[in-house]
Amino acid sequence: MPVLKTSVLVLDSTDPEPLARFYAALLGATVQPAGDDHDLLLVSGHTGVVLGIRRDLGQAPPSWPRPEDSQQAHLQFFVTPDTLDEAEREAVSLGARPIAAERDGTRTDRRTDVRRYTDPGGHAFVLTTMSATDSGPPQQRF
Repeated sequence: MPVLKTSVLVLDSTDPEPLARFYAALLGATVQPAGDDHDLLLVSGHTGVVLGIRRDLGQAPPSWPRPEDSQQAHLQFFVTPDTLDEAEREAVSLGARPIAAERDGTRTDRRTDVRRYTDPGGHAFVLTTMSATDSGPPQQRF
């Protein structure tokens, strides 16, 4: 039987405190240091730790979507279709930078239901929709 494990995605940042506060505000979560590791902050929500932000003074942020640089990784946040516009306004007000919201034909108002951003540290993330009746995340439409 495998040993019980807990995993969390950790983003590197030269300045982890503001980035951790950005994600805590976006997710309605809190920020705490990770025990004795003073270079790691944990963003925790009602379901537990959802994200780590680690200090790395040599970290260079990704520059995606420029073609000469790869994306590295991205976060994907699911919201109900009726809250997507509100979630977008919230993310932008917290410091997210929109990088793509092209029309993909999924909405009648000529907007896309997959909206791409970078966080204040340059990491890519997506807001996309999932209905309350869906049993899992929708197929990604990248």
